[in-house]
Amino acid sequence: MPAFLRMCRAEEYGMETEKTTTEHHYVPREKLAEQAKAYWDELKDKELKMKDRAAIPIQEMPVLEPHTRARLMDEVATGYTEEQARIEAERCLNCKNRPCVQGCPVGIPIPEFISCIQKGDFKASVDTIKTTNLLPAICGRVCPQEKQCQLVCTVGKMHKSVDKAVAIGRLERFVADWERENNKTTIPPVAPDTGKKVAIIGSGPAGLAAAADIRRAGHAVTVFEAFHKTGGVMVYGIPEFRLPKDIVAKEVENLKKMGVKFETNFLVGRTATLEQLLQEDGFDAAFVGTGAGLPKFMNVEGENLIGVFSANEYLTRANLMKAYDTAHADTPLYEAKQVCVAGGGNVAMDAARMALRLGAEKVSIIYRRTRNEMPARREEVAHAEEEGVIFRFLENPVEALGDEEGRIKALRLLSYELGEPDASGRRSPVAIKGSEHEIPCDALIVALGNGSNPLMEKTTPGLEADAKGHIKTDEEGKTSYPAVWAGGDIVLGAATVILAMGEGRRAAASINRYLASL
Repeated sequence: MPAFLRMCRAEEYGMETEKTTTEHHYVPREKLAEQAKAYWDELKDKELKMKDRAAIPIQEMPVLEPHTRARLMDEVATGYTEEQARIEAERCLNCKNRPCVQGCPVGIPIPEFISCIQKGDFKASVDTIKTTNLLPAICGRVCPQEKQCQLVCTVGKMHKSVDKAVAIGRLERFVADWERENNKTTIPPVAPDTGKKVAIIGSGPAGLAAAADIRRAGHAVTVFEAFHKTGGVMVYGIPEFRLPKDIVAKEVENLKKMGVKFETNFLVGRTATLEQLLQEDGFDAAFVGTGAGLPKFMNVEGENLIGVFSANEYLTRANLMKAYDTAHADTPLYEAKQVCVAGGGNVAMDAARMALRLGAEKVSIIYRRTRNEMPARREEVAHAEEEGVIFRFLENPVEALGDEEGRIKALRLLSYELGEPDASGRRSPVAIKGSEHEIPCDALIVALGNGSNPLMEKTTPGLEADAKGHIKTDEEGKTSYPAVWAGGDIVLGAATVILAMGEGRRAAASINRYLASL
């Protein structure tokens, strides 16, 4: 059925901001399952050649019905059926040059794990993934595979479209969910105790990945988390409807079963400094994976009005403090009916979709370029559109207008046209003189990215950072401070879960070598 999608037009002042629209068609889960079962019954006993595999259609991910899910916190994507997974796996050509592995930041042996699915051995498949990635249920859901492993997939190149590549992420999610749901989870072996202690600062993806590899080597590991819950951005940033929090909790529980210790409500730099952990508490090394949690703002007039939020604050209140559960929430719900979101990345999509679930009647994403330049994943944009989010392209806020009580009541926008490409390759927006106009708005969420919190740098003399606050490291993740490594967004700037994990694993390997030399 067509999504309830609106034309992105600024009708109140007579200018078009987007001339095209895209329709999305919802297919019920039951229908997709029925189709896959019939297809698999015909396919399963055939001897498949390369041309046969290339002809197999990509399996669509089942999702909840758009009108209903837009008001629910339930996970939107419901996962492949077994038949869908087997069909999708048969599309893989098991290329000898394995380009997909080169495209994966943690080097998952992708053809091997997919080959196990082809044989129906789902346990062997997930165990293969876990040789390099202990968080497959998470990565299968939130990693931008279309920009990494699937971007270089041979099948996608044959069809001249990354959308036709083997759905590696969906298959990764399937086997990880199968393992968890069937109580088949096994804990990785841990080497004998070495007597060495390592502190991990931050329990996000970089910290968890580092903790796993360091603990596997036999070292004692303690993870220090500033919040009262572990998981970092996977808990406070990514919404429940994209990444259920019980999945993150189970992954953390597996690390605990390996012997990793967690200290919550412990803000390194305030509760204790990094120096104190190393010099007074007996830690032999430390890894800093505190992420990039300092929100950026637009620096426009009215940005301090009541009802203006950073996406960080808005999503943290909703995800970590469960503002949507008004009977049990740890924070009050800010009620708003006309919500605007400034930005075009995945965080903007998350914030806009969350606003719908918190009761907004109209949610608009304001982006100063066009759809083609948006950095958000196409899947997330499509899901937002299906749920009714309005996209206002080639516009940007220049002022927030308030009422007599200091609450935001409207936004003044400026219209743009695209000029020449900037340093990133995206065409630069150029303001259109005299195009200012206003739209009603009783909540504004600013989703323009994050910077690095300077706390670690300021409280650790000798720990060097660049002008943007990113901690400086060498190619192994080692910092300027003795026995301290860093990785993830605190080094890269705002990136992705899988890139952060890759940073954590790289640093862990260096830490293990360092400790072995002591």
